[in-house]
Amino acid sequence: MKKNIKDQSRRIFIRQISLASALLLSGKITDLSASEVYGLKSKVKLRFAVASDFHYGQPDTAFDEMTEKVINQINLFNKTNKLNFCLINGDIIHNEKSFLPLVKKKIDQLEVPYFVTRGNHDMVSSEFWNEVWKMPLNHSFEAKDSAFILADTSNEQGTYVSPDLVWLESKLEQYKSKKNVFLILHIPQAKWTKHAIDTPDFFTLIKKYPNIRAGLHGHEHDQDGVKMADNIPFLFDSHVGGNWGTPYKGFRVLELLNDGTLVTYMMNPTEKLAEMKY
Repeated sequence: MKKNIKDQSRRIFIRQISLASALLLSGKITDLSASEVYGLKSKVKLRFAVASDFHYGQPDTAFDEMTEKVINQINLFNKTNKLNFCLINGDIIHNEKSFLPLVKKKIDQLEVPYFVTRGNHDMVSSEFWNEVWKMPLNHSFEAKDSAFILADTSNEQGTYVSPDLVWLESKLEQYKSKKNVFLILHIPQAKWTKHAIDTPDFFTLIKKYPNIRAGLHGHEHDQDGVKMADNIPFLFDSHVGGNWGTPYKGFRVLELLNDGTLVTYMMNPTEKLAEMKY
């Protein structure tokens, strides 16, 4: 019976995983099959999920259903693939501030700790943001031998902005002895995509810190792959809600292995996607 349950769990995992890659310490990126990812489960030191663009409150969308669905999916994933935490990377609501406390009640149903960033549709003041989430717009935390820097890339008016580079540099200095640093920003800082901005000073700054392992972006609903900048991969995670983007709605998982390899893949619990190599 136990073997049958284990085999069933393996089949479900393999069916729902897509776009899997390993980011090696050398900077090389190699594609992985779903079976290979499953085979590495025993070597995972730290595992976390990232989801973005809930757009809770957007008119003419099933925002309540979509939000509840991804929360349930992440919790279900966590039961068999233990997550250390979850990152919610911006556009949690759709413009109207009254939805922020409501969506927080939904996200509070996550069975793992979570951290949030503001997106351009999270059109609320820093004071209101802090009142609801009990965490500032710019903040950071540590987990195992890694640091996570969550930087604000918008404002109350919904303008696309660069992160506070003075603050960011102070955090990069604080964590320069960490093995891994992850940058979490809703809006891309290079014009890779239609809705990104161009901030050359951001890339000049991060080049000074070789322990930056990856950047994580939301915002671009039709992106679920990777863009490279000076050997740093910047990963996108599709979307949870909204009315445009990839034909599926999913979330990204990142796993740090004991040997320092970073494995990442998209979870698409509703349909299996064709695997993508990059």
